[in-house]
Amino acid sequence: MDLTKFLGQNSQEQSAQRLSKEEYAAQKKQEREEIWGMIDGKAQEVFQNGDSLKGFLDFMGQCKPQRTDNLFLLYAQNPEIRQVKTFEKWKEEGKVVKTGSKGYNFIVGQEYEKDGVIQQGYSIQKAYDISQIRTKQPEEAEPKPMDQLMEALLTDSEVRIQIADHLPDKVQAQYIPNKRTIYVRNGMSENATFHSISRELACASLDHHDGSYSRAGVSAQAYCAAYVTAQKYGVDVSGFSFDKVCQMQAFGQKDPKELRSFIQDVKSAAYSIGKQVDRNLGKSEQEFMTDEFAIPEEKTEKPAKSKKSPER
Repeated sequence: MDLTKFLGQNSQEQSAQRLSKEEYAAQKKQEREEIWGMIDGKAQEVFQNGDSLKGFLDFMGQCKPQRTDNLFLLYAQNPEIRQVKTFEKWKEEGKVVKTGSKGYNFIVGQEYEKDGVIQQGYSIQKAYDISQIRTKQPEEAEPKPMDQLMEALLTDSEVRIQIADHLPDKVQAQYIPNKRTIYVRNGMSENATFHSISRELACASLDHHDGSYSRAGVSAQAYCAAYVTAQKYGVDVSGFSFDKVCQMQAFGQKDPKELRSFIQDVKSAAYSIGKQVDRNLGKSEQEFMTDEFAIPEEKTEKPAKSKKSPER
């Protein structure tokens, strides 16, 4: 019988106590190097070809929001992960990890004090997917009607979206930074309209308003973000192809840090659009409406006003 699933954590703590300060530091350093090696290796692997990038973007669309490093790290360990939290976070929610579940390596940001200054750091902990938790498993959401999705995409946008009758040929939609406006061609198919507006919303979210915006510099990231958005909400994505994106990234031969930065932009844009759409899809649940199951009010008689005695 393997007792590590029962005593593994205690054994690790006891082992750490037996190590000297220098040995423990060396062990942690090696652990960090192995983790970052896994992250960098997966970043390069993701961009090898269009299919491998598509697989990772599918994962991004299905996995609950995570920091970019964790997306690569989790994807390297199990592409089926949907939602992970540390043991402590699940416990705070009153959830129990199934006996024998093996945790996934997970980067947790943390603050620490050094020389009186608060610094930002991280630790490597174990996290568990929702499939490893004793709880009702989430069901796959039913796709929303396109009209509902379009309304959610267009409502309360941070930039103006305007129909343009005289866009140049082959321009479906385009974000113009100095006007903070997305101009979109009318009369396209539902899917093309949704994808092109999503792409331009992604461009707008990557405009930092410091004069550095370049459409050529963000177009590939915006294209990927539009795919993640569509995949998340069940919109047909059969027209997407990522071979050119991978070619621009030298098929994964670029510096892993640069590849992670690319995905950071994709994630930032996709999460920004998703936040807006989710907010608008749930808007009806946040507004006042007539209560179908109102509690009947009791009829009470008003007390009779007492007559004041005449003043003497």
